[in-house]
Amino acid sequence: MNGVVVLALSDLSSGQSGVVVDVVGGFGMRRRVEAMGIRPGKSVTKVSGMFMRGPVVVRVDNMEVAIGWGMARRIMVKVVR
Repeated sequence: MNGVVVLALSDLSSGQSGVVVDVVGGFGMRRRVEAMGIRPGKSVTKVSGMFMRGPVVVRVDNMEVAIGWGMARRIMVKVVR
């Protein structure tokens, strides 16, 4: 195996990075996420997340954004290990 794993953004460990491969959701969800700079092909780093379904803070470019756990669950990220 080549070591490439696809996970939900919410499943990343703090400090772990990956490249967005897909946003699973309707038009409104995709538009909201794109407005935050999160779109396929972008590199993101999970800064922090709560233990049980709290907000997830991610770094995109030089900006930190907090998104809900449910939304982070629907953003698929390619992680190279």
